[in-house]
Amino acid sequence: MTKTPSVSGLFRHSSSRRQFLIGTAGVAALGLLSSQARAADGLVALVHTQAAGDNGPVDGMIASLKRLAGEKGFATRIIYAQDAATYESIFRSLGDAGASVVVSTFNEVAEPFKAVAPEYPNTKFVQLYADPFEPAIPNEVTVAYDYYLGCYLSGLFGSRISKTGAIGYIGGASIPGQIADLNALKAAAAVIGPNIKFTGAFAGSFQDPAKGHEIANQLFQSGVDYIQTDSAATDTGIIQAATEAPGRLVSAISREQYKLGPKAVAAIVKLDFGLSLYQEVSKALAEGWKGHHVATGIDTGVIDFELSDTFLKEGPADLVAKAKEIWPDIEKAKKEIIAGTLKVPLNTAL
Repeated sequence: MTKTPSVSGLFRHSSSRRQFLIGTAGVAALGLLSSQARAADGLVALVHTQAAGDNGPVDGMIASLKRLAGEKGFATRIIYAQDAATYESIFRSLGDAGASVVVSTFNEVAEPFKAVAPEYPNTKFVQLYADPFEPAIPNEVTVAYDYYLGCYLSGLFGSRISKTGAIGYIGGASIPGQIADLNALKAAAAVIGPNIKFTGAFAGSFQDPAKGHEIANQLFQSGVDYIQTDSAATDTGIIQAATEAPGRLVSAISREQYKLGPKAVAAIVKLDFGLSLYQEVSKALAEGWKGHHVATGIDTGVIDFELSDTFLKEGPADLVAKAKEIWPDIEKAKKEIIAGTLKVPLNTAL
């Protein structure tokens, strides 16, 4: 059963993240391509379209690229592309600089990649969080993530640990992948029982903690006591709202978020963009690499549903005990998903 909040506009629709990310011109980022970078051998660049400092995807990608660069000895450039109007210019500048690999983020760079990648056949392009290209581009990898599978597990867990019988979801935007995440939680709630109430919402931004806080408070005040976050930097506000009253729980997206709410962040549906970047750049630097599409499942280490060690140490005793009681069943369901005996619906319709 779906419970719709009384607050008008809780669901916000958009076909793309791009409109939420266009800000002031990011042309200054091109200045990072210095003469030293142009002379660098094996330059690997990360162009991220959401701001760093999110305790999540972008911070993870930056850290992993730096770690891999230290291991392999290549030069790096990390550029925040704040304005969608500059994407193509930045990618072309990196191609002109002789970059070996250019990694960029999320659906909004698909069209710029399609325009630029064929012009630089010696540069390998990697798009993290992407639909496959038809036809495929020989020097580009697109990477998709079955995050909805982790959200299904979160829905099972949340529905059983909830004391009120009401769980929720807050995503950044109503794009197909996030709608699938919402629907997976809803499906899991239905499996647990008809008395579990489910509420889904979208913040309309991946970088608005204040909006996340506002919506989370609406859900908590309506009786929800477990929320799955799915909105990058907006998650910070959701977690803050959870810490403001006892008994409120959140499943977040990154281990870095445990410290934001030690007693409230019970788990994460992990999408380790840092590990994904590390894996895909490592492949791109190896011989025999060809452009293709990567479908990242729950058996790859990139996606998982994890119980927080911090919560087990610092969370309310009754909820910690309940989490431990539930967890073997969650692990069983995960194994069944990997084995293919438990089929989770991929539903991208609201």
